[in-house]
Amino acid sequence: MNSKQSKIFLITGVSSGMGRAFSEAALAAGHIVVGTVRDESAGVDFEAINPGRAKSIVLDVTNFYDAAPMIAKIIKEMGAIDVLVNNAGYGHEGTLEESPLVEMQRQFDVNVFGAVAMIKAVLPGMRERRTGHIINITSMAGLVTFPGISYYSGSKFALEGVSEVLSKEVKDFGIKVTAFELGSFRTDWAGRSMVRTNRSISDYDGLFDPIRRARAAKNGKQLGDPTKAAQALLRVVGEENPPVHLILGSDAIKLVREKISSLSEEIDAWEELSRSTDFD
Repeated sequence: MNSKQSKIFLITGVSSGMGRAFSEAALAAGHIVVGTVRDESAGVDFEAINPGRAKSIVLDVTNFYDAAPMIAKIIKEMGAIDVLVNNAGYGHEGTLEESPLVEMQRQFDVNVFGAVAMIKAVLPGMRERRTGHIINITSMAGLVTFPGISYYSGSKFALEGVSEVLSKEVKDFGIKVTAFELGSFRTDWAGRSMVRTNRSISDYDGLFDPIRRARAAKNGKQLGDPTKAAQALLRVVGEENPPVHLILGSDAIKLVREKISSLSEEIDAWEELSRSTDFD
């Protein structure tokens, strides 16, 4: 299919937020969208957006081994998947010392392992057909860091690495891979969708309490517009040579540039020691 033809999108987490915005934009552009939801009622709501071209499937992305048979069934019923959008995910907030390991495991199960399971389910078909586009929704927190979201940031750094390596592995098969590094968008990510670990160590109060209050105060007032992000996604899907990394949001651009500058300065400052480890 070329960029002007109808495509079949598989988008995870379409009940709300960015996933819903991506789905609505793709449907409005004439595409077919298969969206994952957590329960039947959410599926009914999703399919009502565009009966006939919006198809829901009940799938928890952490049930890793359900993805392949589910996608095989979709392909049999609707046709090959042209675009996979790994959108399902959530944020975890809490200092590393205070946050139980089980919360990190859950964060990685959803944000990393769930995404990889979906990739592995669509990749054989894309490789055989020598076409396809995999879009992983990461975050500026996959490139820059902030106190209090170490588990979330770690999961997004991991998905960034997976995306970049995958882009090199499948390039010769005509498959494109793009990581979307989102800045602060006006969704419920920082609201009810975020898991927050209870505070227990007073030593972190001075650092973390103001951050938690500021994030709560900013919720619903973020710079990013999900509908514009959805249009950016459609543009990237239509490009012959899409980027491997796409930063979305002026806040993200600013912070990533500052990170690159700081990293470059640190490399320069320690270059002599870095080079000293080579064999003579």
